[in-house]
Amino acid sequence: MIALTRLNGTVVWLNPLHIELVEGTPDSVVTLTNGHKYVVLEDPETIASKMIEVYRRIGLVAAPVRDEGGGA
Repeated sequence: MIALTRLNGTVVWLNPLHIELVEGTPDSVVTLTNGHKYVVLEDPETIASKMIEVYRRIGLVAAPVRDEGGGA
């Protein structure tokens, strides 16, 4: 689950696996797969980062590879 802030300051927890679309028009509108929409304060890039963090925790996205400078 990711925590996002509605325009009135309340926090809503959303399942990132159910997020279908994030629009920044100019407020961010998050649309879930069931059609529910949430207008939130976070910008689309922040929402995407939170989603990727959850995906990494559950193994859907590989962790970034750190270059140790060894080269190939």
